[in-house]
Amino acid sequence: MAMSRPIAVVALMLAVASSFGCAGRTGADGRGALWRKASPTSAAPELQRVNTLLADLAERLRPGLVHVRVRRAAGSEAAGEEPGEPRRSTGSGFVIDPSGLIVTNAHVVEGAESIQVRLSDGRRFAGLVGRDTRVDLALIKIQNATNLTVLPLGDSNRLRVGEFVLALGHPFGLEQSVSFGIVSRKGAPLTVAAPGFDFIQTDAAINPGNSGGPLVNMAGEVIGVNSMAARNGSIGFAIPSNLVQQLVPQLATKGRVEWGWLGVSIGEVTEADLERLKLREPRGVLVRDVMPGEPAERGGVRANDVIVEFDGAALEGPRDLQRAVSTTPVGKRVRVTVLRDGRETEVEVTVGLYQERETPRPERPRPPPPPDEPKPDAPRPDAPKEPTE
Repeated sequence: MAMSRPIAVVALMLAVASSFGCAGRTGADGRGALWRKASPTSAAPELQRVNTLLADLAERLRPGLVHVRVRRAAGSEAAGEEPGEPRRSTGSGFVIDPSGLIVTNAHVVEGAESIQVRLSDGRRFAGLVGRDTRVDLALIKIQNATNLTVLPLGDSNRLRVGEFVLALGHPFGLEQSVSFGIVSRKGAPLTVAAPGFDFIQTDAAINPGNSGGPLVNMAGEVIGVNSMAARNGSIGFAIPSNLVQQLVPQLATKGRVEWGWLGVSIGEVTEADLERLKLREPRGVLVRDVMPGEPAERGGVRANDVIVEFDGAALEGPRDLQRAVSTTPVGKRVRVTVLRDGRETEVEVTVGLYQERETPRPERPRPPPPPDEPKPDAPRPDAPKEPTE
């Protein structure tokens, strides 16, 4: 007996529905599921302990991380900004004292008209700031904040290359980000003006917005402040925590850091300099030039002097002098031992106050010269500059 039309249609719909219902369980060849479920397994005990440690550490640190939002005054030109760009920016920071002291980067709050700090629990506060652009450090103070999670500052001098570290922050505006890496190097900062301290290089991701966040060791101690990253993002740099501890008291009381200053252009003593300077070995710091009217000239330091001792501390190279001078109190009179024409001489210098030198604004691009005019030699972007101190 032939099937009636309504019954045939219902049967066809049921068949189609049945085929869709089985699609999630049967592969294209009809032989089973489209994916394979993992069987309940656990990582090796050693790996599981590392996973647990990292996850627990990140969870413990996050409440001390803050999000810094900045509104810049109209007409301000912070580094890297062009006229017409948005005047709002964000960065990271972390709490170092229950009274409401927060560390971040100077470039995060540069040109700020107002600063807003948002805690991990969503609370928001306005902040006041002191900053030092020489090492890119800033201190924010928020008022009437309670129950703050303080992140302890560790001893960055004990940090070893190869140690595991976590970098925390708010990259690209993303909340509460954590990246993992190692300490790649301890060396000089990238800017000539920095005062010779060993900055921390790491491969833990430090992206835009991470600036000012903490770099933490496996003991949960902050050993650096995320400061900058290379253009390709593969390496980042952090301000060592011991330097932070030196600068925070001045930032908290004065709103700035008073660095010592001599007013000399300095360089390494090389083998090629020995005969000319009548030296026996390449040690000390070569004075290439003395700035007129600055403390070094007033104290009797001359070009081609080799400084071997400053205020009782022996010097091996330029960074030793940079560290010694920058951390000497302004106005202190110190003894400086120099080798002049091969003879040891002692002078007295009163340490002056370091003043930021204004960086000239870049010129507008010039039109290319005509074909018969030689092009001027452009300076290499990576050409080394002589440090000053």
